[in-house]
Amino acid sequence: MANFKLNLAGLNELMKSPEMQAHLDEAGAAVANAAGEGYGYRTHVASYVAITNVFPTTREAAIDNLENNTLEKAIRSAGLRTTE
Repeated sequence: MANFKLNLAGLNELMKSPEMQAHLDEAGAAVANAAGEGYGYRTHVASYVAITNVFPTTREAAIDNLENNTLEKAIRSAGLRTTE
């Protein structure tokens, strides 16, 4: 097995890059759209990575998500995977 040294500065730069943010925006929009009305998303840069959060924006959507696991289903229907 080859030895290698991970370039952490380069990895951090990649994980926060505008390209990564654009990719996450697309994924967030796909999940929010698949979930339906009352769901939104937000992409922001954290310490080491860009992050997208998809969330209910209305009380009705929050209840719907609790009762029907709507966001989980929307992630799968958007062709994405959850961290299991």
